Amino acid sequence: MTVTQNIQYDEDTHQLFCSGEWNLASLAQLKLFLSQITWPTAGDVIIDGGSVTTMDTAGAWLLNTWIHHLKKQEINVTVQHFPDRFSTLIILVEKCLQQEIKLSTTVPAKFVVRVGKLAVSQLKEFYAYLSFIGLLSVEALRLVTQPTRLRWSSFASVIYTTGYSAIPIIALLSFMIGVVITYQMGLQLKSYGANIFIVNLLGLAILREFGPLITAIIVAGRSGSAFTAQLGMMRLNQEVDALDTMGVTPSELLLLPRIVGLVIALPLLTIWADVLGIFGGMVMSNSMLGISWYDFLHRFPSVIPLRALIIGLGKAPVFALIIASVGCFQGMKVRGGASSVGANTTRSVVLSIFFIIVADAIFSIIFSGLKL
Repeated sequence: MTVTQNIQYDEDTHQLFCSGEWNLASLAQLKLFLSQITWPTAGDVIIDGGSVTTMDTAGAWLLNTWIHHLKKQEINVTVQHFPDRFSTLIILVEKCLQQEIKLSTTVPAKFVVRVGKLAVSQLKEFYAYLSFIGLLSVEALRLVTQPTRLRWSSFASVIYTTGYSAIPIIALLSFMIGVVITYQMGLQLKSYGANIFIVNLLGLAILREFGPLITAIIVAGRSGSAFTAQLGMMRLNQEVDALDTMGVTPSELLLLPRIVGLVIALPLLTIWADVLGIFGGMVMSNSMLGISWYDFLHRFPSVIPLRALIIGLGKAPVFALIIASVGCFQGMKVRGGASSVGANTTRSVVLSIFFIIVADAIFSIIFSGLKL
């Protein structure tokens, strides 16, 4: 028989007699005593708690832990003679341990819970975004019926900052995109002696896809982030609240001019990107594939249909609405301090680019179904 101050274990009858104080103060000593006991490899174990004078949750946890340990070794454990108040505590702690063990062993379930919470959070934000779009639509209809309240100077300012100021960076990147596309596709065509078909590939790629898509991504990083930062700082400085007290809605002065201005500017930037992208391809075709300027320009209108340009330009207003609305929505959501401005600006750019690519994929599916 193993005998200690709080524990007696009879190896012949496999009975564990608990006595004294089973609390946090004696927890370390109890754990040491229980680990030194030579437990059976099979059969039954009886735990008798008739002599226990004090027990708290720490003692009940230790007892349940060892009961669970013995049951994992396929040993039947019987608990008896504990006072009612201690029995209730042991049962309560056992339920908590079972729940904890269940959660710890069901990693997929925890993953599903996290995914569910994230999905609900994203749905709530999407609902708020739709409400924001609805509010802007109502404000736009109100301003259409009251054209004297339109602020033409604000529209012009947005077109200048988002359109005219972006011309150099759009030109440089579009030119380089044209060069890269021509180089990559030209290497393959050159090996088959089909150099002239670079005009077909380059024209369709730039006009339908790369022109509007690259322009939208650049504008999202440049102007969309600026919208969020500007509106976020205005919210922190309580300038938006000051407009409300003056009887001027933020939609009228701050939001709609940015959205409408970008809708006007982005198609124009897309045309500029198409021109520079095609020009970059012409330069590369002439230097690498031996296609003269005249041959390129003579073939281009005969193999590239006008609908390729129209389809690309048709995407631009949709991309502009996505960039401007997401940027303004995130800007109006800024709360707290400067860290919120940075977080919302980052989120604005990420969401804008994500929705642009999703919208472009939807356009591709629709145009493919319509055989355009």
